[in-house]
Amino acid sequence: QVQLVESGGGLVQPGGSLRLSCAYSGRILSINAMGWYRQAPGQQRELVAVITRSGITTHADSVKGRFTISRDNAKNTVYLQMNSLKPEDTAVYYCNANVGVEYWGQGTQVTVSS
Repeated sequence: QVQLVESGGGLVQPGGSLRLSCAYSGRILSINAMGWYRQAPGQQRELVAVITRSGITTHADSVKGRFTISRDNAKNTVYLQMNSLKPEDTAVYYCNANVGVEYWGQGTQVTVSS
């Protein structure tokens, strides 16, 4: 199993920044990729960004140039740096780990509003 604990969400004004963290533990050597997803009210959960075991990153078109996924292996933590936030970025953000099966964190709320 893999345990995921997210942190870093909150309320921010448009144009502001937040950094989400996801601390992972358990079968970490089996992790193929880790990602961030988000789900807005009434919407389906969508992929935001993913980082593979080898460090290759992919970002959704809607966040390219504004969000960056990264990983600190020494701290067993994945980050999502979010800059130039927009109201449409408001959602619950979930950390995901893929080890053949998928594990999810509990989610952290991000609200972008003036």
